[in-house]
Amino acid sequence: MRNRIPPRRSTAALVVFAAVASFFAAACSSGEDTEDAPAKGPAGVTLPPVHADFDYQLGGPYTPSAGVSVVARDHTAPPAPGIYNICYINAFQAQPGAEEEWDADLLLRHETGKVVMDNEWGEAVLDIHTDAKRKRIAHKVNAWIDQCAAKGYKAIEPDNYDSYTRVPHGLLTADDAKAFLSLLAVQAHAKGLAIGQKNTSALASVRAEAGVDFAVVEECGQYDECEDYAAAFGNNVIVIEYTEQGMKRACRSWGDKISIVQRDLGLVPRGEKNYHRETCGKTG
Repeated sequence: MRNRIPPRRSTAALVVFAAVASFFAAACSSGEDTEDAPAKGPAGVTLPPVHADFDYQLGGPYTPSAGVSVVARDHTAPPAPGIYNICYINAFQAQPGAEEEWDADLLLRHETGKVVMDNEWGEAVLDIHTDAKRKRIAHKVNAWIDQCAAKGYKAIEPDNYDSYTRVPHGLLTADDAKAFLSLLAVQAHAKGLAIGQKNTSALASVRAEAGVDFAVVEECGQYDECEDYAAAFGNNVIVIEYTEQGMKRACRSWGDKISIVQRDLGLVPRGEKNYHRETCGKTG
């Protein structure tokens, strides 16, 4: 199970606001949605309810607070009964210490042959720079997607879409990332699952190329990036903040439109030391 310490920042600081046309297209698709009502997605797919009471439980599952209608959990955990569940998958990198679970040639390498690591997380980056390798990696990840569907999840959250920004220049590109994510989107939709774009607001305005349905965003309030996602996804945005400042900013501008939660950095289960969960105007 993945422990989200510290939070991963998206790459939007260098990006201008997404196209106005994308904003209106996304807004139209969600304009009739009300809190806790299912948003419209591809045929046979239900998007998370917008402006919902959300909890981010990647550090371990626990009983959601009263009123919570959307939960994200690691794909190894069971979904929470009776609500909308999002299945977290580390799709673009190997879990810490799990490099041997992948064919050696599917790990991205420097010219020296050394495996490229995301040092912040201690994770080997997967090599998605060719179509053949993307398909082989997707074969393994798609099996996890199948498991999410079989467990009763309604959506998937493939993490590390922005890996291409954290490797030596030229080894991976944004086009590589989009092409790989699109393979996962096809599988998710075939299994009746929605698929969320995780962070990476630099690619939000081209969401259609990857086939993603909604956004899961860390710290867009903290880094003043929420507008980038709303422009592309309308109200189909789920935000996780980790600081009081970021939470205040997100709630002030977006608290009546999108799903926002503040969690502790470790995302620990309720009852453990340092647990914190807060929504706009509500703690617990």
